[in-house]
Amino acid sequence: MDFIDHLRVLATRIANTKDMIQTEEATKNAMVMPFIQILGYNVFDPLEVTPELVADVGTKKGEKVARHQPSFNP
Repeated sequence: MDFIDHLRVLATRIANTKDMIQTEEATKNAMVMPFIQILGYNVFDPLEVTPELVADVGTKKGEKVARHQPSFNP
């Protein structure tokens, strides 16, 4: 399966399960983490993905983002 096929499978799964997702954690597990994995990152390796990194940029203070190590090339 290529990249587009993986995205289509995830999109179908999201469309079929979106009404069952009730929490932020469930959204992350069912939608966000699979998408990051499709992009080629190991979401379970903190050297590749840092969940909920606080990124104070501009007027946004205390916002959390996921971060990947720039030296990693999937």
